[in-house]
Amino acid sequence: MGRLKQIMAPMTITDYLINAVFVLIVFRQARERELDRRSFMLPLAVVAYVAHIYVRSIPTSGSDLVLIGALGTVGLTLGIASGLATHVRAGENGLAVARVGWLAGGLLIAGISSRMLFVFAIHNGARHAVASFSMAHQIGAAAWPVALVLMALLEVGTRITIVQLRGRNAMRSSGAPIAAVA
Repeated sequence: MGRLKQIMAPMTITDYLINAVFVLIVFRQARERELDRRSFMLPLAVVAYVAHIYVRSIPTSGSDLVLIGALGTVGLTLGIASGLATHVRAGENGLAVARVGWLAGGLLIAGISSRMLFVFAIHNGARHAVASFSMAHQIGAAAWPVALVLMALLEVGTRITIVQLRGRNAMRSSGAPIAAVA
C-alpha cells in the first residue's frame, strides 16, 4: 500500500493556480495579438517555472523513460496540432499577429485538463489502477510527474515555436519588414 501513496502528491492550491494561469494564457490568446517578445517569453517562463518546481531529476529505472517519452510525444503532438491550428497573419506594425481559434484552444485546454484530471483521478479512486499499471510496467512513482511536466513543456514550447515561425513566414510572404522577436 505504501507504493500506492507515492504515485503522485495531491494537487495543492499552487498547482491549481498554475493550471489556471495556463488556461488564462489560452483565453488571452483568443484575441488577436502581436507576436512580440512577450508572447514568446511569457508562456515559456511559466513552463520553465513549473519544471523548476516539479522536476528534480530524471528517473531512468525500469520503463520510466518509456513513459516520459510517451507523454512527451503526446505533448509534442498537441503542440504541433495547436500551433498549426492557430490563426496567423501578417500585421501592420512589422510583427505578425496570431489568434487561438476553437481547435487550437481546445487542444491546449485538452492537454491542461488531461494532466489535472489524471492527478485528480489518482486521489479519487484511480490510485490502485495507476499503481498496478506502474508495477506491471516497471514505472517508478517519480516518472509520472516528470512525464506530465515534459508533456506540458513540449506542448507549449512546440506550439510557440510553430506560431513564431508561421508568423515570420507570414511577414515574409507579405513583403513587410520583419521586426526582431528574440
